[in-house]
Amino acid sequence: MFLSKLKIDVTSREFRRDYADVHQMHRTVMAAFPQVDGEQPPRQEHGVLWRLDQSQRGYLLYVQSRVQPDWSGLPKHYLTEPHQVRDLQPLFDAIVGGRGFAFRLVANPTRAVKRDEKQQSKRAEQGKRNQPRRVVHRTPEAQIDWLIRQGERNGFVIPAGKNGRPDVAPTPAFRIQGKTYISDEAQKVSIDHVRYDGHLIVTDSALFASAVRDGIGRGKAYGCGLLSLAPAQR
Repeated sequence: MFLSKLKIDVTSREFRRDYADVHQMHRTVMAAFPQVDGEQPPRQEHGVLWRLDQSQRGYLLYVQSRVQPDWSGLPKHYLTEPHQVRDLQPLFDAIVGGRGFAFRLVANPTRAVKRDEKQQSKRAEQGKRNQPRRVVHRTPEAQIDWLIRQGERNGFVIPAGKNGRPDVAPTPAFRIQGKTYISDEAQKVSIDHVRYDGHLIVTDSALFASAVRDGIGRGKAYGCGLLSLAPAQR
């Protein structure tokens, strides 16, 4: 596994285009990876996850992947300095049960709700499947509960902090928008990002390693799911 760190030039015309349309950002990221011949989408084939972090000086783009990317095709002036790529194997070697980490995760914490009869009828007329509607969790309490449930499925727990509450702080990041194409039909995409910063403890090393490798939650093609780890802060 590899992790790329790219410092974005916010004056870049191409970056402003990508920032305005998450589908274009996804295409820019995936252009660094080889095409695939199978039925599996390239993002899944190469295990690509990405996250855009806002800093005081602009934005940092992090990209995790199973294969080493080639960033030489990025538009000129897209970055303010050369990209950095590091091998993540030492990180995976450090994942053992009972170990604590500081972490950052940008996710799209949602829940499924049933559509009302009017919505179901309209979708049936349009020939679309009546799947449940996804609704984002808005309150910090619901967002933390969502993460705790993710931990139960992915081999980690959120310990209590000094105040006795879960040691994690959810922060609404930004709404990312754009278009996606299904059967050549353009559909609007709107993803509400929530950034989690805190501490976790590994309870199942195999499950947790899979979560780090494959990402957490929905919206992985749209900047969600990448779990970044650092040594726990005392």
